[in-house]
Order: sequence, then C-alpha cells, then structure tokens
Amino acid sequence: MRIRITAESVWTKYPAKQHAQRVAREIGVNQGLVYLQAAPTKLLEDSDQYREFRQRRYFYYLTGCNEPDCHVTYDIERDELILWLAPFTPTQVVWVGRGSTTDEALNRYNVDGAFYATDLASYIAKWEATNDADIYILHPEQRPPRTHTDLASLDLTEREDITILQHAIDICRVIKDEYEIKLIEKANEVSGKAHTAVLRNIRKFRSEAQVAALILDVSTVNDAPHQAYSIIAGSGSNGAVLHYTANNAAFGDSQLMCLDAGAEYKCYASDVTRTFPLNGHWSREAKQIYDIVQEMQDLALSMIQPGFKLFTAHLACHALLTRRLLQLGIFQNGTEKEILASLTSLAFYPHGLGHHLGLEVHDVMPGGAGIRLQQEEYPSFEQLSLDPCRAKSDGLRPGMVITVEPGIYFNRFALDNLYLNKPQHAKYINTEVLERYMPVGGVRIEDDVLVTSSGYRNLTTAPKGEEALRIIRGEQ
Repeated sequence: MRIRITAESVWTKYPAKQHAQRVAREIGVNQGLVYLQAAPTKLLEDSDQYREFRQRRYFYYLTGCNEPDCHVTYDIERDELILWLAPFTPTQVVWVGRGSTTDEALNRYNVDGAFYATDLASYIAKWEATNDADIYILHPEQRPPRTHTDLASLDLTEREDITILQHAIDICRVIKDEYEIKLIEKANEVSGKAHTAVLRNIRKFRSEAQVAALILDVSTVNDAPHQAYSIIAGSGSNGAVLHYTANNAAFGDSQLMCLDAGAEYKCYASDVTRTFPLNGHWSREAKQIYDIVQEMQDLALSMIQPGFKLFTAHLACHALLTRRLLQLGIFQNGTEKEILASLTSLAFYPHGLGHHLGLEVHDVMPGGAGIRLQQEEYPSFEQLSLDPCRAKSDGLRPGMVITVEPGIYFNRFALDNLYLNKPQHAKYINTEVLERYMPVGGVRIEDDVLVTSSGYRNLTTAPKGEEALRIIRGEQ
C-alpha cells in the first residue's frame, strides 16, 4: 500500500484531483465521501472471451484511469482522492496481463493514494464509523463494497445519496479545462489525418468498407485505436441515413460520400463530418446543396459567443435552408415563413445543429446525462435537438466544446412516408425538381468548436470544400 500527500503539477497528469475538488464544490457540502466504480471486466454471453473494455466516463473524470475493476473515493473534508486498484493473480498475469501496481498508479495518476480494492470494504467501514456525513454514489447498483457485518446493521438509505453526484459531475464536465481541451484537440488532429488519408485514396477505392478500414488504420497508428462512435461512411443514398453504419456498399454510380468519423484519444471524443464527390468533381446539383450547407455552417459559426443560445442559430439555419430551397425550386407554393411554420424543412434537415462534446460524443448536459426528448411523428425543431441546441438550453459559456453540423438530406423513404404523403407538407414540395436532387444523397459538414471569451476556436483540422477536392484530385 502506498499513499502520497505531495501535490503534482496540474498539467503533468490528467487533472483528476482538480476535477474532484470542482465536483465537491458543486455538491456543496464540507463533509462526505464520493464513491465511483470503474467499468467491470465482462465476458461475452455464452463465451470465455472478454467484451471490449470501455471505461465508465464518470469514473474516468475523477481518476484519469482507464483500467477495469477499479474504484475511487474522494473524502471531501480531508481533500483526499484514493484510487483502489484491481488485484491480480499470477495466472491472470500469464493470460491477460495486469493493471497498475500501487507504485505505478501513484506515478501515472493525479491521486493522493493508491491501494488494492481488497482493502476497500474495511476503508469504507472505518470511514462510516468515524463520519456522520453521506456517501455520494451515482446509482443504487454501484454501491461501495462492505463487510457482512456492515450490511447487516447499516441502513443504506440513510448513508447513501444518489440524488446529486451525477448532476454535480455533469455541471463540471460541461466546461472543459485546459487539459481536456488539449485531449479533444489531439483527437481532432488524428481525425484530420484519417480524413486526409481517405481523400488521398478515394479515387482508388471502390467501396465504403475501404474507407472505414483506412479511418481505423490511420487512427490506430496515431495512438487512437478507438473511434468515438461507429464510423459513418455513406455513399450515394446511404449518405442520407443519419447514423448509417453498415459501410458495406460498393460505390457504383454514387456521386458523393458523407463521411462522419471521429477518433477518440484517451477517452475524449472528436466528431467530424465531411462530404465530398468521389471523383473529385461536383455535379451541378451536388455543388448547389453543398454550398447551402456550408453557408448554413458559416452563419451558425458567426453567431457563436458567450451567452448566445445555439437554438437561435439552429432556427436561422432552417430559415436559410428554406430560402435557398425556394430559390432552387424544391420548395414551392408558399413563403419562407409559411414553409417554416409547417415544419416541412425538417424533411431535409431533421436533426439539431450541434451538441456538447467531451468524454462522450454526445456529452452530458447540465440537467443530467442521458436526458433525451421523446421523438414524435412530426417533431418540432426542438425535439430533434440535444443540449445546448434546445429552446430551454442555457446560453453558451467559455470552455464548452460543441459541434456545429448542419446538413441537407434527400432520404427517399423519409420523404415518401413522412412528408410527400401528407398534404400539409406535400403542397410545398415540387417533386419534379426534387427528383433531380435525389442522387445527391446527404450533405453534412461538422466541426468541433471551443467557445471562448471572445467567440470561438475551431478545433477541427480535416480538410473540406475546395481544399478537399484538390487533395482528391492530387493537386496538393
């Protein structure tokens, strides 16, 4: 067992101790014990093979530790952060290796102490015997281990608080510190390299699978073996499926690829989408749609500043889309205001403008992780959006990292079954003109931006627009 009291430089390691202190301030008490569990080791169902490990993000936020079967405690009064490591056996070391030793953990992680988890139950018993304060946990099924004697005598409902910890951590996670921003920048740097590699090779490729494989290859050799989400390499009509992940179609006569792929670096996500012509040259219709989407993104980016509500930019993008589709003749028989009021623009732009980005690709929001609104058959502009792109979302604040990702999609099934068969929408859509644009599939442009005190900083490095086309054509 080892414990260290001396402090380390905040930037030499992931700032777990500073995160714990921020969380304690949000909880708002002077005494108490924060307890979190790492993700456990699990076998595949009916198998002796392990599931791929993915760390619990709340645990990682307070430890920077990406090892399974660990625990962490933070004594608020003593300001003491302790990492409890998974013990290991000689057999385990032979077959699958081991996690950190206590000495290694003290060197790797920004914690005050490191012990093996076999001693955790006795630590909890001693803490509860000498403290009247609460133990703060995330979920009832993630309680700290206790001895049999403790379990027989303890009223868990009186000593454990499950109401505030998640909310407190969410509030902290929404605002990224300098270290976290560097990790997100690194994830974007890797994604930029992967997207660039695709552009350089796309004219030699014949299938979506080749694109997805190259993304994984380049990311892995650049120290990012995991993607922040499943790769979306949609060619042709597949690009109009928002979360298309089959990635198994041949290009055939497809015009475009909508490539949504973001590397994960040390548990932090990037989220990058680029759309480009497979042969390096736009068709007339594809260029028109791409230019509208880029105009939408430029408009949204120009609005970003502290205090600004992203939902306002989302509505502005819908207004711009409606205006431009009227000019192209896809919309008809109504004014911009009338078409917007009918929500028919959702037929072509059915998602929100952006979301928080961090330890999750759709990162937590101040109101709690995992909050999602139920989708109705005809959702409003808000009901297809995530925080901070909702009408009731707070204004942007410096330190937030968000995506800005407008798009236009020509999804035949959605158009036929949700809009063209409904008179209140069909009257505004010119199907003859629409048919000329169906081969475009989907166009989305997505960048990750950091909100700053004076506006924003774009963290995304992947080429787009004319630069991307020059790379495809081998001109740079």
